[in-house]
Amino acid sequence: MIYAVCLIAVAVVCYLWGSLNSAIIVVRLLEHEDIREKGSKNAGLTNVLRVYGNRDALVTLICDLFKGIIAVVAARLIVSNLLDVTFFGNSIFIGYVAGFFSMLGHIFPIYYGFHGGKGVLITATTLIAVDPISCASAIVVFAIVLTATKYVSVGSISAAVAFPIITIASQTVRGTPGRWENLLMSVLICALIIYMHKPNIIRLKNGTENKFGKKS
Repeated sequence: MIYAVCLIAVAVVCYLWGSLNSAIIVVRLLEHEDIREKGSKNAGLTNVLRVYGNRDALVTLICDLFKGIIAVVAARLIVSNLLDVTFFGNSIFIGYVAGFFSMLGHIFPIYYGFHGGKGVLITATTLIAVDPISCASAIVVFAIVLTATKYVSVGSISAAVAFPIITIASQTVRGTPGRWENLLMSVLICALIIYMHKPNIIRLKNGTENKFGKKS
């Protein structure tokens, strides 16, 4: 019973936490305005930078970077350390659950009509907290593919596809308990990232996707 309660609680809390929009909150606190009424009216980092400058954009970026990390660390501390509940013999799995639902909240935020970002940045920082070795390897894949193709979307998709492969390979070498369950979570994360890149995939097929550093 305690296992089901922990899983459900982590999923719900992390989804609600991930649904918080850093841009909206930061601008509201620092400028007492609504970013959705300014500039492009997009509640994102780029619009914050254009309208309010470096300070507000930096604070927004930091909040986005640490949103997933906080969810993972808190889940592992409370569930694995405080409650002494572990899944499949390790404390990593609950981190995957926390990270996945934080990403889900970021991409489909309940507070803002389920319209959020693509989740690439929060995915990278979240997975660093979950499995630094696998995540760092996936980032290397992203950098190599981006350098070779000049497409950020291709780099992101390649890294997403590589992540589950790297996860099972590295965790098998390390003898990590529950690695197959961890693999399942990494596949779900991969599928989520690829799904959010559907428009990019269509543009790639049509030859209209912008390359890195090239203005549209």
